[in-house]
Amino acid sequence: MPTATDPDLARRLAALAAAHAASTITDHSATTMRAWLTESRYAEFAAELATRIDAGQWKELDDVFWTVIPFGTGGRRGRMFPVGSNAINDRTIGESAQGLADYVKSVLPPDETPSCAIAYDTRHRSEHFAQLCAEVLLAAGFRISFLRGYRSTPELSFAVRMTHSTCGIMVTASHNPPSDNAVKVYWAGGVQVLPPHDKGIIDRVMRVDEIHREPFEQGVAAGRVRFVEEEADAAFVAAVLEQSAPGPRNISILYSPLHGVGATAVVPVLRGVGFERLRVFGPHEQPDGDFPNVPGHVANPEVPAVLEAPIAEAMAAGDDLVIASDPDCDRLGAATPLTRSPGSPWKTFTGNQLCGLLCEQAIAGRRARGQSRPGDYVVTTLVTSGLVRRVAEAHGLVVDDTQLVGFKWICSAIDRHGPENFVFGTEESHGYLAGTHVRDKDAAVAALLMAEQTAALAAENRTPHELLDELFCRFGCHQERQINVMLPGASGMERMKEIMATLRSQPPAYCGGLDVVRTRDQASLTTWTPGGQPESFEGVKSDLVIFDLAGQPDAGTRPAGRFPPLGNAVAARPSGTEPKIKFYLFTTAPPCDPAELPAIKDSLQARLDRMEQELRGLVGV
Repeated sequence: MPTATDPDLARRLAALAAAHAASTITDHSATTMRAWLTESRYAEFAAELATRIDAGQWKELDDVFWTVIPFGTGGRRGRMFPVGSNAINDRTIGESAQGLADYVKSVLPPDETPSCAIAYDTRHRSEHFAQLCAEVLLAAGFRISFLRGYRSTPELSFAVRMTHSTCGIMVTASHNPPSDNAVKVYWAGGVQVLPPHDKGIIDRVMRVDEIHREPFEQGVAAGRVRFVEEEADAAFVAAVLEQSAPGPRNISILYSPLHGVGATAVVPVLRGVGFERLRVFGPHEQPDGDFPNVPGHVANPEVPAVLEAPIAEAMAAGDDLVIASDPDCDRLGAATPLTRSPGSPWKTFTGNQLCGLLCEQAIAGRRARGQSRPGDYVVTTLVTSGLVRRVAEAHGLVVDDTQLVGFKWICSAIDRHGPENFVFGTEESHGYLAGTHVRDKDAAVAALLMAEQTAALAAENRTPHELLDELFCRFGCHQERQINVMLPGASGMERMKEIMATLRSQPPAYCGGLDVVRTRDQASLTTWTPGGQPESFEGVKSDLVIFDLAGQPDAGTRPAGRFPPLGNAVAARPSGTEPKIKFYLFTTAPPCDPAELPAIKDSLQARLDRMEQELRGLVGV
């Protein structure tokens, strides 16, 4: 470590001071870079930082030092960079593991040995970060269950449960760009950390000074690292297969893992239930953290363009279904022909549409297996299509649609309501779960539901698109749209706060030609009507505001404190994982005759266009 009298160190500190004085770097960047150059806890990073200072890379350095990358309520996610408090690197990953270890030990009885299950995906440095986490936990006295090779996030959740681990770590940045990586942290039972543990871990992570490590190989030799991938693979697939329902299997499926881990989960599941005509899309088959053959290199099945190349091959080959999972295989996208007629055009499903379709299939499958019972229920979020509630209630199920965004809230509801009656959990961002084998969304079980539903419909010469239209006619056409506004950097964070503050202090009077009839502020847990006084409601606080609009069809009578299913509405919330603000637009119409549906769809899309235009004008985006 250079000393205070080292002329090179003195020169670099002077360069730092000059850059700060010239406002080239922020106050936080200057202070933190000085610490990384001079303090022993950052010694292994000083040379890398010095090289970049000598090269005058001030813009790049300011980006990775202007703040401390947050350890959110589920983990830490961001751009990888060798140095920086606002980047994913050995220091910030090490802090995350050390903070987790410190917190776990603080809440466990002194005589109990802590344990952790660890897995990783195909992203750059994922295996390295996974072993780094293991080394930190080993030094803290943990036993480690380690999954070698690329594995899915739901399998990590499963492994936490299978090994009865105290916690779990999944190294993945889900569907983020190739530049990113992250750690997702799980608690006992396989659900991402919830209150009070999330805040407790965050506090410990932010207080980490020294990071202690024990060599990974030493842990293996001592038997404190146990490799569990073979046991977990077989047990995980078997657990997913329990959600299968009898029925036809005679369809052709083209599957894309989007260069991720999905071939370890989706493929054995579908083949395990008899889908023999299953192919993996060649250009997306190879595990690769650069996602080279995906549009924009962003492997997100929520984006329709991601499925365009597989759809083109499927049309040429006469396939019946295209499915794609994101790199860590917890989200699923899908597309099918509109009809069974030769040459029919194809169309991808939105996340909300799949929520409704897979809810229908999960309920049907449970009945086919003879497992239905009084009190069966479905769980979804505050910003997922109201179609889910209407489908489930039509089958006599109870619906909890009060959960915050984030699948951990759905999974906490499973344990709170009782897993024996859980049928289906879903959120609009392409997350789906049937069964209680994991406590996270699972693309493998979603692929199973989608394949079995498509095959059953094909036997009746129908497609999922036609089933969706039938649901629209029966329960009212539901159309949704999501607007993502990227706001990176310090200025972006301030802009997000300004937008949310404006929406709360000056709520719109109308949107899309419909009056705002109620505002729901999840941050303050209050709701009010225009001109009325705020009233409290029960729930978990979150930075989310919802504006219910006029024209709510069939609101019905609801228990005290329960709002009607989303009909016409607008919601806004900052993303918890990316530098952006999300706007959710919902609109619906009453049940209709099939002949009326095309015109109703056009009308609702025009309303969404107007809602988007007015909303962008209101907040200046």
